[in-house]
Amino acid sequence: MDVTAPDTAAEGFGVFRRAWRAQVGAAFPLPSFDAGVRGGFRLRVQASRVHDAVIADLYCDSFTGSTQGVRSDVEDRVLVHVVRRGTWHFGVPRDGGGTAVGAGQFLVRHSGPPSRFEVQPRTRADVLILPASLLGPVAAGRQVLGPSDSAEMRVLMAQANMTAATLNDLSPAGLRAARNALVELVGGVVRRELDGDEPRLAPAVAQAAKDIVDGRLADPDLSPSTLARELSVSVRTLHRAFAATGESVSAYIRRGRLEQARLRLLAAPRGRLSVSEVAARWQFADSSHFIRAFKRRYGQTPARYARSRGGHGGESSEGTDGGQAAYPPAPDRP
Repeated sequence: MDVTAPDTAAEGFGVFRRAWRAQVGAAFPLPSFDAGVRGGFRLRVQASRVHDAVIADLYCDSFTGSTQGVRSDVEDRVLVHVVRRGTWHFGVPRDGGGTAVGAGQFLVRHSGPPSRFEVQPRTRADVLILPASLLGPVAAGRQVLGPSDSAEMRVLMAQANMTAATLNDLSPAGLRAARNALVELVGGVVRRELDGDEPRLAPAVAQAAKDIVDGRLADPDLSPSTLARELSVSVRTLHRAFAATGESVSAYIRRGRLEQARLRLLAAPRGRLSVSEVAARWQFADSSHFIRAFKRRYGQTPARYARSRGGHGGESSEGTDGGQAAYPPAPDRP
């Protein structure tokens, strides 16, 4: 649903509400609120319905409004706002009150009592909407503000992203299971702890760990123990979560590092690096170890692989460093 065009500002909320009802359904009503009292109502939202929950990706051009409170049980919701860019203010900022949720933060809140919204232009946020009855006393009357890179939020968003990506392939039972996992994880965010032994959470734990690994492949301290610590689970829980994927934590890290090395071999060089420098950049013990691991995975030594694909690698001898093999330099960040 996209009402970001300037000519929709006058009745943007009406257009949005009608589209929401048509696509998401009357059983999932928008909160009752007055919208666009200043500057119009210009939003773009991609929403995924997960049984009786909603996952939404929201971009805001202009939005100012206020809720009118909960009218019925079907509107009694717990909302999770994860701000990626900009600021979403709940309350009246000009009076010094309310709660500002900036980029890199999240807010879990109940749908009532009435409150005012002011969203900074070009704000981007993920929003989860869940029936309050499923969370019971855990979220009743609670408002929790925190960093979006917390362990609990990493796992929650990994689950949300996986669910949205596979939505069309899920059966009704799969949708209920995905919603149940979201509920359990939102409870973990509110309590600030996860139940590491909950089997439904294993895929989300594994995906959250993979998300961390993918951004830190050059980190020499990257290991199962550091990942478990960052996700607030035990190492045993982490290994068990990965077991369901058919690949160990260490194997995933090694495969990612080899893939980064392979991609650098195909890039146009802006300088020269020896095999030992490439091996060190991607945290291999030495150049010989790197060459053997690369050959096992790709069937060729690094230099031969690069040459076979038009690269500029070279080796003084197979399986040794010699300090003469040349590769494109690795970037500051993988």
